[in-house]
Amino acid sequence: MAEFHRKKKKICQMCAGKNVDYKDVPIILKYINEKGKILPRRMTGNCAKHQRYIASQIKYARFMALIPFTK
Repeated sequence: MAEFHRKKKKICQMCAGKNVDYKDVPIILKYINEKGKILPRRMTGNCAKHQRYIASQIKYARFMALIPFTK
């Protein structure tokens, strides 16, 4: 009989009180992978509302040339 271990559910960092802005490049880099793509919710642990917000902030940062579109 195999034992099953439940993964601990990730909590949304923004619901916990952290704020993400397009000017905070080190924080935004945590939400994109090495190719420059936006990480999905299941990897970041964000709620749907804040995942949409983070995606828009990443797009603003790309447009303002703070982070590259691709690497």
